[in-house]
Amino acid sequence: MLTINCQNVRKYNAAQLVLDSVTFELHHGEKAGLVGRNGSGKTTLMRLIAKLDTPDEGLLTVRKDARIGYLEQIPADSERRTVYDVLALGYRGLLECRAEMTVLEQRMAEPQTGEDPELLEALLLQYAALQERFEREGGYEIDAHIDQVAGGLRIGKEGYERDYASLSGGEKTKVGLASQLIRKPDLLLLDEPTNHLDMGGVEWLEEFLLKYDGACLIVSHDRYFLDRVVTKIVELEDGESHVFHANYTKYMKEKEELVLQQFADYQEQQKKIKKMRETIKQLMEWGRIGDNGKFFRRAASMQKALDRMEKVKRPAIDRKEAEFELRPTDRSGKQVVALDGVVKRYGQVDILRGASAQLEYGEKAMLIGPNGAGKSTLLRLILGQEEADGGELRLGSRVEVGYLAQQQLPEDPKQSVLDYFRREAGMEEGEARSRLAAYLFYGADVFKSVGLLSGGEWTRLRLALLVLRKPNLLVLDEPTNHMDIASREALEEALEEYPGTILAVTHDRYLINRLSQKIWELDEGRLTVYLGDFDDYKAESRRRRAAGKPAEPASSRQSRAEAERPKSVNSVAARQTVPVRERLEAEIAELERRLAELDDRMNGGAPAGLELEREWAEREGVRESLDRLYEQWMENSGE
Repeated sequence: MLTINCQNVRKYNAAQLVLDSVTFELHHGEKAGLVGRNGSGKTTLMRLIAKLDTPDEGLLTVRKDARIGYLEQIPADSERRTVYDVLALGYRGLLECRAEMTVLEQRMAEPQTGEDPELLEALLLQYAALQERFEREGGYEIDAHIDQVAGGLRIGKEGYERDYASLSGGEKTKVGLASQLIRKPDLLLLDEPTNHLDMGGVEWLEEFLLKYDGACLIVSHDRYFLDRVVTKIVELEDGESHVFHANYTKYMKEKEELVLQQFADYQEQQKKIKKMRETIKQLMEWGRIGDNGKFFRRAASMQKALDRMEKVKRPAIDRKEAEFELRPTDRSGKQVVALDGVVKRYGQVDILRGASAQLEYGEKAMLIGPNGAGKSTLLRLILGQEEADGGELRLGSRVEVGYLAQQQLPEDPKQSVLDYFRREAGMEEGEARSRLAAYLFYGADVFKSVGLLSGGEWTRLRLALLVLRKPNLLVLDEPTNHMDIASREALEEALEEYPGTILAVTHDRYLINRLSQKIWELDEGRLTVYLGDFDDYKAESRRRRAAGKPAEPASSRQSRAEAERPKSVNSVAARQTVPVRERLEAEIAELERRLAELDDRMNGGAPAGLELEREWAEREGVRESLDRLYEQWMENSGE
């Protein structure tokens, strides 16, 4: 059954042609990935399919009466709703039905109703009809279904009554995604659905979509996710569409073969065209020399044939990518990082419980674990920003560390890209602009304020500075966040060829599979080392769990932390009395002050027992809220 029929669709943005002759089909039950570079028109096409805009030319139809689920379709008045209200948007009719049943129950329980048999019978008939509809449409499973989807995406029940308006941008995206999944529409349009999900949430979403029986079109930079979920790729390139019946990895192989064949066809046709033009020129010359019209007629005939020839488009095989040239100045000693029974605690709460691991020169290790497990704490210990409370942590000889933080705000957001880079790199304008061009900052882009950069651009700029320092140990915190696929692959290629040592915190499973030689998993204070890539880790961790007691699910830990999180931390975000940028900066300063205060109390050992547990839960809540505010600050940096 055809769900989407898109034929020769064109769409202009003012005078700019965004989509040109886009053609593809999506059938019921199919899951397709929509891929392309930033600015290729993916969001434009999604909005057309969602009926939020209309094509300028061509045919675009969605199956009649098909219910469409798209994040932007959450009503504007959701800002005045609770999280539960937004999650239950798809059940609005059934919830109204349940409310009517409750009113009827109250009326039938009134004494005067019992004294009027006719009225009671009429109310009973009305109630029976509503109850039959409620049961037929699955009304008794509403809460169970909401809890199942929300729990899978790590949305705790304790947060159901929070104001939707008080959520961060990432939290709103997650609640919006859950709302659409709960609705079970006939067509799901998902734009970067794995953003803001931890690894467990992404894996749950994968399983949900694999069982989902509707059609699904997904824009995502998560290649591992696309490999697991989709069976078709719709590629947008230069405004045109190309369809591949494959997952992402197979699509890349087929695309490479196709491009090579197209280039061979292009070269062959160019040879033929060149020969025809030379022949036409020769015929014209002979005609002039001999004053013979026969040669002119032949030349004209051949020119018409050349004009009618369908030209093979030259394939783009040399598109400009960022040049992440990672080369250390000098190599370190053989042993780079050594952890021997490392303990880190706040008061009596152990964050690291005897962590032991080693990194040798040239090894590439990935640090994974649920949110709040202590990954950032471990990185700060390695960077020397904090000290261990027990055990020993050693850096080897001649180790030069290069650190890329996940959340790092510019000191002066109004400073231009060029000025920021020159100040940090200490170089003249000409050399600085040449370096920046290698990281895709051209022309007027170098005069853009750093506060106006997207997340991916800001990461690229910081990587450009990191490269200049030529470290032999790279410590990277979510390096591919906000990057498009092309930039991710360029960075991966550079990291793959990097001869130094890498320790990276990442949820990018495709990157882990490509680079990882060992995986450090941090969970509940314990560090477990696995050899190999992500697939090796999954197989070995399943084997270890089968042999012993399973760990507490990450969702249970998160729900518990959310239940203990101080409400004041999130209520601050609801105030709208000052400009967003100014408000966020004030809130960040307040939370940083509170975090330092909690650290001082816990390091001082004043609290004990349950009080210490509560303060640790509050600290984690403050830390998570601070991360969300950093993210909002970047999102609103254009104000």
